[in-house]
Amino acid sequence: MKPYSYIAPLEALSQHTGVAVEGIIKLDGNENPYGCSPKVKEALSTYPYYHVYPDSEHRELRKALEGYVGVPDNRLLVGSGSDELIDLILRLFIEPGDKVINCVPTFGMYPFSTETCGGKVVNVPRDESFAADVSGVKKAMGESAKLIFLASPNNPTGNTTPQRDVLELLETGIVVVVDEAYYEFSGETMVPLVAEHDSLIVLRSFSKWAGIAGLRVGYGVFPEKIAQHLPPYNVNIAAQIAAIESLKDLRYLQRTIQAIIAERQRLFGRLAELDSFKPFPSKANFILCSVLNNQAEGIHQQLGRRGIFVRYFDTPLLKDYLRISVGKPEHTDALVAALKEIC
Repeated sequence: MKPYSYIAPLEALSQHTGVAVEGIIKLDGNENPYGCSPKVKEALSTYPYYHVYPDSEHRELRKALEGYVGVPDNRLLVGSGSDELIDLILRLFIEPGDKVINCVPTFGMYPFSTETCGGKVVNVPRDESFAADVSGVKKAMGESAKLIFLASPNNPTGNTTPQRDVLELLETGIVVVVDEAYYEFSGETMVPLVAEHDSLIVLRSFSKWAGIAGLRVGYGVFPEKIAQHLPPYNVNIAAQIAAIESLKDLRYLQRTIQAIIAERQRLFGRLAELDSFKPFPSKANFILCSVLNNQAEGIHQQLGRRGIFVRYFDTPLLKDYLRISVGKPEHTDALVAALKEIC
C-alpha cells in the first residue's frame, strides 16, 4: 500500500522551517483561515461534563443538522470527520477483491481506505477539464464493482459534477458516494436525490466552512436501508458541541464563506498574471494550478523555506501542479510576492 500523505500541523511546520507559528502562511490544508464561530470557543470553555461519555447516537447534532440540510434526522449519520464515514461505507459494502471506482485525480483517502478494506481500486482518469468520464466509469465497472466515489467539488481540481452524470451512474445500480466536503463554497448539492435513490450517499464536513478541522466532524445523508447498518460513534463531545454551535451561528460563518469566495476570485486573477502558472476555475476553497517547465516541486520547496505552504502532490498525474488554499487577502499578497521572486 502507498502511505497516505498527511498535512503537517503548524507546530511541525514551524520547527521544520524555523519560522514562528505566527508567521506561517498555511495554504496547503483547505482550512478556513478565519477560524470557528466565537460561540464555539465560548461553549467549549464552559461545558461542565467532559468526564461523561458523549452521546454515541449524536441526537442533538443530528436534530440540528435536520434543519440545516433539510432531511429527516434518521437519514443523517455523523462521523469523526467524513474520513470515518468513508471507511465505514467501504467496510459495509466491500469484500476482498471487490472493485471501487476512483475518478482520478481526486481525494487520496478513497484509494487508501479501499485498499485497507481489501478492495481493488480501479482508476478512471478525468478528461482535460477534470470532468468525470462517465462512459469510462461504466466500462470499468464489471460485475464486481460495488462503489464509486465522486467528490463535488472535486479535490484537488475544484470542479463540480453535474447532476445528469450522477443520475446516469445511479441507473447502473452501483452505490454512488458524492463527497460534498466543499459544498458551502459551491452551493451545488445532490442531497435532494437521496430520497429518490437507495444507492446514493452524500457526505459533507464541518472542517472547511465551519473552521473546526481540528475537531473532526463529518456527516452523511444516507438512504434509510444503508443508514441502519452503519454505527459511527467516535465523535467526541467537544466536536459535537462545536458543530452544534456552528449551526447556531450561520450568519457569522456565512460572512467568512463569502469572504473566502471573494478572495478565491482575486487569488485566481493574481495567479493568472504569472507566466509560469495556469490556474483552473474552482468552486471550492482552493485553486489548482498547472506549473510550466517542471517547476512545481521546486517552487513548493522554496515557498516552504519562506514559511508559505501550498500542496504539492508527488504523483504522475499531478507532478506539474500545485494546489493553493484560499487564505486571507494578506496571505494572497505574500504568496504572489514570493512567487514573483522565485519565478
